[in-house]
Amino acid sequence: MSLSEQDVVTAVGEISARRLRMIVRRGWVRPRRRAGTQEFSDADVARVRLVCHLTEKLAVQEEDVPMILSLVDQVHGLRRALRNLGRAVESQPDEVRAQIARTFRDLDRA
Repeated sequence: MSLSEQDVVTAVGEISARRLRMIVRRGWVRPRRRAGTQEFSDADVARVRLVCHLTEKLAVQEEDVPMILSLVDQVHGLRRALRNLGRAVESQPDEVRAQIARTFRDLDRA
């Protein structure tokens, strides 16, 4: 779903349009641009909420926000990779899946 700047301000509730623009300018949220306007996704809204929570509720310094967002992005990337790996393993024959499970257990014990 595509949301406008005003939709994001309304959805988040604790942010002004000015603050949202600053977050976008800093590259902490990267809405899609189409026909000269910005379109925010649900993931963008969640990221804006996270930035607000970090800076306003947890008093994280703004210079530390990029590092935290980078770590969050890495975690999401790892989760996506593990999900895809799981799907790849599930698509294998039973004997291959059993061998992978044994190897995984052995590696986990090491």
